[in-house]
Amino acid sequence: MKELTKRVLFAVPAAAVMLYITWVGGLAFEILFAAIALLTTWEIHRIFKKTNDSDLFILSLVIAVLVWFFGDLPDWSLVVITLVVLLLSVAAFFVEWGEFQRKLFTTLFTGIYAPAGFLMIVNVREMGIGQDGFWLILSFFLMIWGNDVFAYFGGKTWGKTPLAPNISPNKTLEGFWFGFLGSAVGFFIAYGIAGSFPLALWVVIPAVIAVGVLGPLGDLAESRLKRQANIKDSSKIIPGHGGFFDRFDSMILTAPVIYFLFYLLI
Repeated sequence: MKELTKRVLFAVPAAAVMLYITWVGGLAFEILFAAIALLTTWEIHRIFKKTNDSDLFILSLVIAVLVWFFGDLPDWSLVVITLVVLLLSVAAFFVEWGEFQRKLFTTLFTGIYAPAGFLMIVNVREMGIGQDGFWLILSFFLMIWGNDVFAYFGGKTWGKTPLAPNISPNKTLEGFWFGFLGSAVGFFIAYGIAGSFPLALWVVIPAVIAVGVLGPLGDLAESRLKRQANIKDSSKIIPGHGGFFDRFDSMILTAPVIYFLFYLLI
């Protein structure tokens, strides 16, 4: 069975279950993403361990729990978390560390990165009145999925210019631009079926820009970490897909920015 076929056979029912839990919302949705955050945190620890720059995992777990359960802190604290996530992603690309700094970086990255991203997804689901949060988080999911699908097939069909050849050789600049189109399509699908979408249509512009830029950056950040660890997948938990970090890398980095965009406008 071809790899793409296996991925689709698992992804379709899995997406249906996730969309159902997303519609239900509340505690079920929070438990789902808390579990995903915990597993992703373990996967990130696993990656760093293979780079010989392992984090202090117990401390990372403590940080992860604090990030998750202190989500009701004032808004400024969420801004700080968002900035930390973005800075950690940038640092993963450009900063050279000494031994102590590497240990500190990996511990903070493992403890903050995934829990903060998934917490913002939960916060988006809880926005608004009634099912407003469902339509908002659905638009985010569809933008991410649209970006991935259009970037993959656009790059496979027309891709010629490598986007980041030293990190992810198969990604192309052409695929990157097609991803913006996919994000827009995803947003318009959610907007169209919502009937009464909680935000004005013009929000598609900053939302698509955020997903189109930060989604691939989150993907590349994970790809660089895996390349340093000399592994293909973050784990083998999901049949045909690798790990949760592999599947949610784009969402983790993008969710904080989307949360604050929607928060400011709703």
